[in-house]
Amino acid sequence: MKKQGSKWILFVASRYIFKGRSSSPVLAIMGIAVGVLALIVIISVMNGFQLGFIESILEVSSYHLRLESFDREKTNELQEKLLEIPGVRAAVPFMEYQAIARGRRVAQQAVVVRGLRDDTLEIDKTMESKLSFEDGSFYIPDSNYILLAAELARRLGLRTGDEVTLYSITGILSGEDDVGYDNFIVTGVFRTGYYDYDCTWAFININSKSFADNECDLKLGVKLTNRFQDRSSLEQAKRKLADYEGIKLSSWRDYNRSFFGALRTEKLFMFILVGLIFIVVGLNIFQAQRRAVLQRREEIGLLRAVGGTERAVRFVFVFDGAIIGLTGASLGLLFGLTIALNIQQFFLLVENVVNFFINILNTAAVFLGTDMAGNFAVFSPTIFYIKEIPSRVLPLEVFMIYMFGFLSAVLAAWYASRKAAKVQPAEVLRYE
Repeated sequence: MKKQGSKWILFVASRYIFKGRSSSPVLAIMGIAVGVLALIVIISVMNGFQLGFIESILEVSSYHLRLESFDREKTNELQEKLLEIPGVRAAVPFMEYQAIARGRRVAQQAVVVRGLRDDTLEIDKTMESKLSFEDGSFYIPDSNYILLAAELARRLGLRTGDEVTLYSITGILSGEDDVGYDNFIVTGVFRTGYYDYDCTWAFININSKSFADNECDLKLGVKLTNRFQDRSSLEQAKRKLADYEGIKLSSWRDYNRSFFGALRTEKLFMFILVGLIFIVVGLNIFQAQRRAVLQRREEIGLLRAVGGTERAVRFVFVFDGAIIGLTGASLGLLFGLTIALNIQQFFLLVENVVNFFINILNTAAVFLGTDMAGNFAVFSPTIFYIKEIPSRVLPLEVFMIYMFGFLSAVLAAWYASRKAAKVQPAEVLRYE
């Protein structure tokens, strides 16, 4: 037996799993598979929502780095120096102020007005990918034109070609009788997918006199190839611009700290809550393996009598856990990735199945003279502000989930097998 090494251990472990009469291994495999599947799908959908929000914030609004408090006459010079830093792909000048917008309807709406150059989308390609124009296009060649976010345009009852009036909040709060206002022609209606922006944002030309009236400061928004390299890029930018006095540099981590921290905490707690599935399955495996040790005391004694060491006998049960964990985690990985990568089709299938039974109930309701139920939607557009369900599969997280499912079974089996190592062949065989 010793000459055969670990082959006999794997042989005995596989027979205990596949030839045994207990249904515990099957239930344990199903539990791990469901846990891995659920965690992969839930985390992928959560990644889709969170990364969508984060990318909208960084690509449309806050940028990866910001440069403030500099001389406007040196804007082009500063842009050139920033673009010389490795990893910097765009440096966009902008200004912004807050205003009250009034359209054809009586209702008014607070709006964040950002000034951009008319060639901004040529400089910043990723911003272009985040702006979906429902009407018109990115057209602000001079100070008479404006781009409105989709929900803002809807609330004001505006579309391309209509006129909108902006009243300066600074002037209103100052209590002046003559509150400054400007009229603009709407040339485009865009959507970012982020509700806060779609309700309150507008773009105008950076040369508009509105910014001079509101004493706005010019800023430079810097985009990086990799936003997670912001710290190193920030240090390089500080060294590069050391000769310029009074310049303030900040990273996206600074001015979005609370929001991104909340998203990170939400994701962590989701990991913990769904991970409880593995704890329950692990406890089930632990109890099943302990029961198996008690039921197979005679077999364990026989294995010890013919030369099996304490460690070898213990590894029989550990291999049982490894087989359960590997099989369950692999099945969960296969089905989890299939669903996560085809999330639209999966939810469409669920909706079709549910609506099939709803239609049956509606048909029966017609004969009974009762009210009929409406169609079912997992993420109804009337409730959720989404057009489609996003899903992002991150390989590192998938690997962690897979290993978590596998190791939970192995560790449970390892602790349960301690009694198997303590079985003495003489005590067992004495009564045979």
